[in-house]
Parts: sequence; structure tokens; C-alpha cells
Amino acid sequence: MSKSHISTEDFVTAELGLLTEKEKALEQSSNDSSSRSSSAGSSDETSRGNWSGRLDFLLSCIGYAIGLGNIWRFPYLCYKNGGGAFLIPYTIFLVLCGIPLFFMEVIFGQFVSLSPITIWRICPLFKGVGYGMVIISGIVCVYYNIIISWTIYYLYHSLRAVLPWSMCNNPWNTDLCYVRTGLNATSPVNITTTTLAGNVAVAVQNVTKMMTASEEFWERHVLRRTSGIHDMGELRWDLFICLFIAWVVIFLCLCKGVKSSGKVVYFTATFPYLVLLILLVRGLTLPGAGSGIKFYLIPDFNKLKDFQVWGDAAVQIFYSIGPAWGGLITMASYNKFHNNCYRDAMIVPFINCGTSIFAGLVIFSVLGFMAHETGVDIANVVTHGPGLAFVAYPEAMTTLPISPLWAVLFFLMLFTVGLDTQLCNEPIRIQGHR
Repeated sequence: MSKSHISTEDFVTAELGLLTEKEKALEQSSNDSSSRSSSAGSSDETSRGNWSGRLDFLLSCIGYAIGLGNIWRFPYLCYKNGGGAFLIPYTIFLVLCGIPLFFMEVIFGQFVSLSPITIWRICPLFKGVGYGMVIISGIVCVYYNIIISWTIYYLYHSLRAVLPWSMCNNPWNTDLCYVRTGLNATSPVNITTTTLAGNVAVAVQNVTKMMTASEEFWERHVLRRTSGIHDMGELRWDLFICLFIAWVVIFLCLCKGVKSSGKVVYFTATFPYLVLLILLVRGLTLPGAGSGIKFYLIPDFNKLKDFQVWGDAAVQIFYSIGPAWGGLITMASYNKFHNNCYRDAMIVPFINCGTSIFAGLVIFSVLGFMAHETGVDIANVVTHGPGLAFVAYPEAMTTLPISPLWAVLFFLMLFTVGLDTQLCNEPIRIQGHR
């Protein structure tokens, strides 16, 4: 064999060996980089934290979706917009908007495990959406904690033999106060005076706005509203202490991140259902409860022709389920990568809507009893917003035997419902920069 031939074979063998070594080196480098990235990812996951149990995330989402709006907003909207007929557009928007958006945000947050601001690295153009979520959640945290402080204040005043909003002989009451419930019920009286117009006596009725004892307790004792924004009023130390207690409770629930809040929701997400069930059983045994529930659920299908009904249904879906607020992204970011978020996205929205209907049954069964006892049309008892939780329903509590017990249960339920929402909004505001 020629020398040139041997040299060629040696050269080819050397080249093949060199390529093999390069392939091994590249493979080893790839393995090292992948191991480094996986270890970095696991360390990031460990430092960020995860839900400690399978139900932590599900219960947190249920607590986040089920808020005060389910108790004081949905029942009123359902009555106002056709009773049971309102459930038709409500269900349609739940299927078309609520569930898809809920699933999108949950799967988005679970996939990248980032906060509502940093998650928009995927598309920096929309980073302002993340800042908007954090700002909205911060505003909601402030006013929700005010509501929680009112709940604590009412809870404190419920711990006595006679509820203070059941009578008119308190220091804050005026001559315009009247009681329309209980044994000492009084009615508003219109004062009629007689004046002379020429030689003809003319009866003039002075129409004065009377206020129930519960309204005066709310307006004159709790809020102490002034004549306008130019009069800031005095510092309410009692409400300040209640607000301080509310913030301390929030801090204690979140001091260890999802490890502590994940445990708290086992109580705060389930306790309201227990109280609602107790109040419903009690409400159904009262006379007049059936008329209240009929008033709440009887369909008025003519209302479906009104565009406002469909608008209210859509707004309520976004208000109750909470897409685009950042809460779902934040909670899902603590999920493990392979968590079954599709299952959660199917369960939570339906539980939320079912809770709204259930809470309405509780509220209107007691309000129907109140209308039956006092002879007042239930249409004049129904109110919207804080008035339902802090005026109408507390007044209805005074008609029940052992009224302080039912008042304590009701306001304790409001406290846990508000706390649930805060436990999901606060992490958004705190970790929005991460």
C-alpha cells in the first residue's frame, strides 16, 4: 500500500475521531446548560413558592371570585332586571366571556409563573396592562378594607343584648327617627299645619323625610356624614382602630406568602357557605319568606328586550369572576406547571354564579319576613350596595328571635368574604414589581 494511501486513511480516521469528540462535547455542553437552566428554574420556583396543597389554589380562586358583590349586588340586580329572567343573559355571558377569560388568565399565569407586570415580557407593548392591573387592585384593596372595617365595627356592636340600630333612644338619634320592627315599632308621622290664604284656610302638609333606626345608625353614627367635602369632620378613632385591625389581619394572613394564605382560605372560603346555609334554613322557616323569594325569582321576560339588562349581566360577570384584575394571573403563577387548570376554570365560575343565586335566596327570604312583619312593601325594603348589607339586612335581623346571634353570624360572614378578596388582591399589589 502506498504511502499516500496510508496518509489519506489516517487523515480520514483522524477527522472522524475529531468530529466524534466535537459531538460529544456539544452534547455534554447541551446537557450542562439544560441542567443549569432546570436547576435555575427549580431554584426560582422554590424562591417564589408554590401552593402547598391541591385545593389551595381552587379555594383561593373561589374566595377571590365570591365577594361582597355576590351578597349585596347580584340579588338586587336580579330583582331589578326581571328576576329569574336575568339569569338567561347572565348565563350566556358566563359561557361566552366569563369561562374563556378565566381559563386564559389562569393558564397564562401558570405557564410563565410571573407577576401581572413582568408577565408581559412576552409582549412588551402590553406592559401597561400589567401596571393597570396592579393600580386597580391597589385601589380595590383600599376601599375593600374600609368595608371590612365597617363590618368589624358592626360585629363589635352586635355583641350586646339589644342591637343599637333597633331603637331610637340613642345619643345619635333625632326626632325624625322611627322604628318599623319589633314591639316598640313606630311609624313616620307627617305634620300638618293650617295657614290662611286670604279668608280661606289651607291645610299644608309638611313632608319631612323620616329615617329608620338602622338608617340613622348607619348615616349618623357609623359614617357621620357632613354637609359636604368642604367639611372633613373629625377623626373617628373607633373606625380607625377597626381599620387598623383589618390591616393587621391581612398582614398575618399574608406574612408567609402563599404558604400562609393557602391555609387561611380553607376557613375563609368555606365558612360563608356554612353561615349562608344556616341563615337560609332559618329564613325559610319564617312567615313571609316565600313571598320574598318569589319577589326575587319570578321571571319578567319582557325585561329581556331592554339592553340595560344585558349590560348589567355582562358587567356582573366581569365584576364577580374578576378577569383583567390581575388576581387570577397572580394566583395561577404559584401553581405547579402541570396543574390541571382546565378543571379549575370549569369549576370556579359555576360555583361563583351558584353562590350568587344562593345568597339571593338567603337575603330575600329574610327581607320577605321583614315585609310581612312590618306591613311594608318589600319593594321599599330592597336596596342596593352597602345599604343592603348595613341598613336593610341588619334591620331585618332585629325581627328575629335572639337577634344578636344572627347579626354576629351575618357580619362574621361579611368579614370572611371581604377577607377572601383581600387575600388575593394584596399579593398583586405587593408582588406586582417582581
